[in-house]
Amino acid sequence: MAIDNATVVLERGKSHRVAETLSRARELAIVLVILVIFFGTGIKTSGFANLTSIQQILTNASLFVLLAIGETMVIVTRNVDLSVGSTLGISAFLVGDYYTHNPHPSVVLAFVIGIGVGAVCGSVIGFIVTVAKVPSLVVSLAGLYIIRGILNIIGLGIQIEPSVIPQGFQKIGYETWAGIPWIFIVPAVVALVAGFAMRSFRSMREFYAIGSNPVAAQLAGVPVARRVFTAFLISGSLAGLGGVLFVSEFATVNATAGTGYELLVVASCVIGGVAIFGGSGTVIGAALGAILLQLINQALVVTNVSPFWDPALAGALILVTISFDRLLSNRAALALRLKDSAASVK
Repeated sequence: MAIDNATVVLERGKSHRVAETLSRARELAIVLVILVIFFGTGIKTSGFANLTSIQQILTNASLFVLLAIGETMVIVTRNVDLSVGSTLGISAFLVGDYYTHNPHPSVVLAFVIGIGVGAVCGSVIGFIVTVAKVPSLVVSLAGLYIIRGILNIIGLGIQIEPSVIPQGFQKIGYETWAGIPWIFIVPAVVALVAGFAMRSFRSMREFYAIGSNPVAAQLAGVPVARRVFTAFLISGSLAGLGGVLFVSEFATVNATAGTGYELLVVASCVIGGVAIFGGSGTVIGAALGAILLQLINQALVVTNVSPFWDPALAGALILVTISFDRLLSNRAALALRLKDSAASVK
């Protein structure tokens, strides 16, 4: 039994090292693609490759980067959270409603409200997934419609106007620091912290073990249900934070806030190298995927290409990415088996 356990640990370590190598290669490839598209568009359209365009791309990508961080943690555990767009929307609306009914609002309390609402939504979905054992696709899809339905009820005919949002709070959405938009700095910091945690903390690394093989992880003593619940909690909390940033960026909210975001978020994760089947991927890759999608969107606009091509290109990228990932995974697994066979012969 000891030999078997040692073999399992060895195989897991090899697989994790291979996955890390592939993730780094993917991140570098995405960076190169971003640079090629950015400067290629700049050559075709004069005035595109400048600081203003960079700031606009980063601003547009900010919310999707933030949502993609939480989504990555969920997908890595072999689950999916399709409720992030609706969670962002209801958080944004309640934060805007708080500002509407309080003449002397607290910015800190606004963040607490937004993150708290998101945490509640994520907790409910995570609880049903882990306790009732209902597939996350079904639960989060139901959550998407339920949360959006609640938002439509409480926000029917209501428009939060910019006049009720404090100017100091709105500055987060348009001011910069060292040329970088503040609204992008927040998710960038979150991405760095989350990336470090997923590499360094055992509890976060166990997300990968769960996604690779939930049964084996359970047998190895990993608290699978608790970790999956934590992933949904984090995803919901970050979606709530995204709702707060939504208010600061647009300074106006209605019941349609965040509509359709979930599909772009999942696309960002997949394009960024997060395996849709779980077990591999990084939040940095997902963040780069979000930036790439926003860059493509803006490049289509400035080159006078119909914006209807944007979702088509995103879909094509998803297909290519998943196919490429499966090819690399199969080859990596074959290489490991051949190496082990050669070693046993010796």
